[in-house]
Amino acid sequence: MDLPFVFIDLVLHIDKYLPGIIESYGFWTYLILFAIIFCETGFVVLPYLPGDSLLFVAGTLAGAGYLNIEILIVTLLAAAILGDTVNYWIGHTAGMKVLDMKYSFVKTEHLEKTREYFQKYGGITIVIARFIPFIRTFAPFLAGVGKMRYRWFLSYNVIGGVLWIVAFSLAGFFFGGLPIVRENFSLIIYMIIGISMLAVVSIVIQMLRRPAPDKKTSDPSEDNS
Repeated sequence: MDLPFVFIDLVLHIDKYLPGIIESYGFWTYLILFAIIFCETGFVVLPYLPGDSLLFVAGTLAGAGYLNIEILIVTLLAAAILGDTVNYWIGHTAGMKVLDMKYSFVKTEHLEKTREYFQKYGGITIVIARFIPFIRTFAPFLAGVGKMRYRWFLSYNVIGGVLWIVAFSLAGFFFGGLPIVRENFSLIIYMIIGISMLAVVSIVIQMLRRPAPDKKTSDPSEDNS
């Protein structure tokens, strides 16, 4: 019954738990970090796993000598790119079956709009989504559902993955050890999560304000491939 609270505590105080994990598992910690980032980006049902905060904390511990920053970045980068790739192919191959289920809340016109969107703006969306929790997990899945060309998806997947992993890991590596950061580490984690959630809320508000598509003015030629 306390499992949700344990998980929330783990996410909000990852800085306290990760050193113990490193001490207990040593080099295997890289595999644990790989698994967390891979699952957070690779499976659309796991968007609540720690992402930004985990990268920052891991970078901070690398700066303190607990982890090797080069191995850390390569490991996390591989996890992020492979995770998005798996998520894309799940959406590409099985996404329609999942969304066509009896209790799915996604309508056909939503899928068509998603397909059109990723044809026009898919690349930049994949890059920007890396920095937004939840959206980061859904974007590659929807790119697959929208049949975005894989070679283009892979290019933006790599670009977004590099920017995300390097930015947060090096931020922790160079700034996590500063006295003001160490003394307010929990507050920093809360700020990272809060800013990320504000980004999610702003996107949801924009989506709700966007007018519904007019079926009468839709162009039948858009359905040609």
